[in-house]
Amino acid sequence: MKNSSNIIPEVVIYTDGACAGNPGPGGYGAVMRYNGHRKEISRGFRKTTNNRMELMAVIASLQLLKNPCKVKLFTDSQYIADSVNRGWAKRWQENNWKRSKKEKAMNPDLWEKLLELLNIHHVDMQWLKGHDGDPENERADRLATEAIKSKTLEIDRVYENSQS
Repeated sequence: MKNSSNIIPEVVIYTDGACAGNPGPGGYGAVMRYNGHRKEISRGFRKTTNNRMELMAVIASLQLLKNPCKVKLFTDSQYIADSVNRGWAKRWQENNWKRSKKEKAMNPDLWEKLLELLNIHHVDMQWLKGHDGDPENERADRLATEAIKSKTLEIDRVYENSQS
């Protein structure tokens, strides 16, 4: 997604995460469109959670962008859309990854990465209803569920180490 002119590239991304059990084997998928080009990505993990896969889909997509971009990002995760759009994730970060005095924010490792990427790219985070017929969201979902079936599932080290 490289751009040689001074025009900020506009990218459209659809992301999804999936888990077979929660926690359980998980995967993420994303469809990225830019200037008539299309890229699909996915990865599978042996033990993780659905929310981690939703976050990893967004992070992996944004990490592929080589320059700052204007991004319209569609997710069927209200957890992600609301946490970004309502400023919750930034507030958790400011409060040392606490949602309240007693409750820790989940997945601070991934939220930290996502917030860094949101400082690089101008992201318009859009929630869309999952399994509602949007072809790109359906494709991201298929990529995520297919990734779970991979013969070589990766290790979500942060999640697995936190469970020991």
